[in-house]
Amino acid sequence: MKLRFLLPVSFTLMIIFLFWYTRIFAFKLYPVIMDFSFFALFFSSLFMKETVIQKIARTMEGGELSDFSKKYTRNLTYIWCVFLFANFLIALSTVFMADKIWMLYNGCISYLAVGTFFIIEYIIRIIMKKKYE
Repeated sequence: MKLRFLLPVSFTLMIIFLFWYTRIFAFKLYPVIMDFSFFALFFSSLFMKETVIQKIARTMEGGELSDFSKKYTRNLTYIWCVFLFANFLIALSTVFMADKIWMLYNGCISYLAVGTFFIIEYIIRIIMKKKYE
């Protein structure tokens, strides 16, 4: 179905419209809720046998992970938890700042930070894989 994108685009435009024209404070909490949800997901997985990142890695590798990969992905989950919690705290603080600062951080800077984190981790993963596997 070629029009599947219409629902998320319509929903996003509706949220932007409501935020812009009604200045509903609660809409500024959306990034805060999302950041905390991802943090909670990653953090809670640390208390399980297999973390979220280990599950993703196992699916991508198509089999059982090596001992090195298990340790690496568990440690990576710790690092992601710290990053996501920091992102949550910054997003929360921007709720009480000017709208321009909130939009700059939650609409641009946080995405650049996550993307940069992904790229750096990917490069480190490639280097570590060559070195230890």
